[in-house]
Amino acid sequence: MEKPDIKSSAPVVEMTAVTVGLREDPDQPALDDVNWCVNPGEYWVIGGLHASGKSDLLSMTAGLTRPLRGSFRLFGREMPVEGDQFLAGLLRIGMVFDGGQLFHHLTIQENIALPLRYHREMAGGDFAKTVKTILEMTGLSSQAAQYPGRLGRAWQKRAGLARALVLRPEVLLLDNPLGGLDWRHVQWWLDVLDQLSAGRGFFDGRPMTLVVAAEDLRPWKSRAAHFAILQKRRFCALGHHPELGRLTDPLVRELLAETPAAK
Repeated sequence: MEKPDIKSSAPVVEMTAVTVGLREDPDQPALDDVNWCVNPGEYWVIGGLHASGKSDLLSMTAGLTRPLRGSFRLFGREMPVEGDQFLAGLLRIGMVFDGGQLFHHLTIQENIALPLRYHREMAGGDFAKTVKTILEMTGLSSQAAQYPGRLGRAWQKRAGLARALVLRPEVLLLDNPLGGLDWRHVQWWLDVLDQLSAGRGFFDGRPMTLVVAAEDLRPWKSRAAHFAILQKRRFCALGHHPELGRLTDPLVRELLAETPAAK
């Protein structure tokens, strides 16, 4: 199978003068005048302090909320769209929520299988094989029969990733994936996301478009290619990772821990 020519493809995300609403109160603005373009195969990290609008931006990008103003195109279609076209677009995006956001009355395996049951018609053998593959890929095989409440935060986060990957999305959005993890689990996430970004070992070699929201840019400096920060309700693109060290913005320095945060 030939790899897609991602360079010649249209942008997957295009925002022009967009106002992003709050997740909890979609009529209230979280970010203003967002201008952002994400091309297929790109690896973005968006930094910002707590409550800066990172989760709100990811939710709108995933189609879970609507833009209050401006133009938002997802896979070339002006959002929002309705009906089958809307659902088809959403199924091309995987969303990994902070903490996993699992259903606690379902086992880990059942949580991961849930999107397949709703959105894919598969023979029993193919269904089981797909879930087994994702469990193995995320290191969750031994926890498959456990309920989320019996597992620590690190494994719940992995299960959230597994659930997002089971439909083989083209774009993966991740909200604070490294938050609260020890270095062993942090390294696992960074390595897996590197492989997904490069198309190594998963999904027939197709590079995946990644957008990560983070409160600390340090782990991502040599991983992602594109960076932005959110501050004062604005989206500010920073450029590529080699340029980060030359930036003097105080928030960038804080997120890179180059200087101590003011008390």
